[in-house]
Amino acid sequence: MILRRDQEDSIFIGKDNKMVNQKYLDRAEVLIEALPYIQRFNRKIIVIKYGGAAMESEELKRSVIADVVLLKLVGFKPIIVHGGGKAISKWLGKENIEPEFYNGLRVTNAETLEIAEMVLGKVNNDLVKMAGKLGVRAIGLSGMDGSMLKVSKKKPDGRDIGYVGEIEHVDGEMLQEVIDDDFLPIIYPLGVDADGQAYNINADYVASAIAEEMKANKLAFLSDIEGVYKDPDDPESVISELYVNEAKQLIKDGSVDGGMLPKLNNCIDAIDNGVTRVHILDGTIPHCLLMEIFTDKGVGTAVLSEKERKYYDESRRDQETR
Repeated sequence: MILRRDQEDSIFIGKDNKMVNQKYLDRAEVLIEALPYIQRFNRKIIVIKYGGAAMESEELKRSVIADVVLLKLVGFKPIIVHGGGKAISKWLGKENIEPEFYNGLRVTNAETLEIAEMVLGKVNNDLVKMAGKLGVRAIGLSGMDGSMLKVSKKKPDGRDIGYVGEIEHVDGEMLQEVIDDDFLPIIYPLGVDADGQAYNINADYVASAIAEEMKANKLAFLSDIEGVYKDPDDPESVISELYVNEAKQLIKDGSVDGGMLPKLNNCIDAIDNGVTRVHILDGTIPHCLLMEIFTDKGVGTAVLSEKERKYYDESRRDQETR
């Protein structure tokens, strides 16, 4: 029992009136709040799609990788899928090639594909090294390795946009062997067709396909968006948790549009195909993964299947601050 507070950062507790630093008590409370989540998801697969602005800062890179390493060390089975779109566009600029997109997909000719392979490989190597320095065995893979991602040519609206792949098959057995050997897989989004031709693939689609194949308990999209808003004009109205039917209703009502629409549709597809919970997080918030996964409210939006229960009561919003 707290008897009295002497200073702002100290309190006196117990019958012996011992002084304890408040910040250490706060840390202990955070760990206690995290305990049921560690127990619930121990030995469960979580897929993290890493991209966007969170890849632009070395400090944020280290923060994301540190989060994933911690998840692994407390018993999760994480898989990272990363993009590298901004870095690819930067290199294309150096070659005086204007990046071209159609329906959000990069138009990929032979030269663009070659640059994408080079850049994604470099990004992958950097992330593997970061994870290794933090004490876990990480392995860098592309979807071409062992033909892990089999694809066909993707033609949105019937248009040929070059070497852009539509995922046909994910080799889940290969990935499971890597995980069972206690490696952290870090995957970049290239695949091959039946003839061995390489294709660029949208990283969001790769993360969703892998999560579905591996029956992941969690899929987390680290993006540049904080989450789904109840009121798009109110930055304080992020919805902490949504059942999949509620997410579908938001889309039907027109409450969600713009860049959030394809992200939310990805979440719905993943849930409909066996993933338990899908998270949309702002990857520029340091340690957003840990705050989302290990606290009741989190810092983003979780979309969940109907059989799951919500951890956070939205009716308490008015009594709490973010």
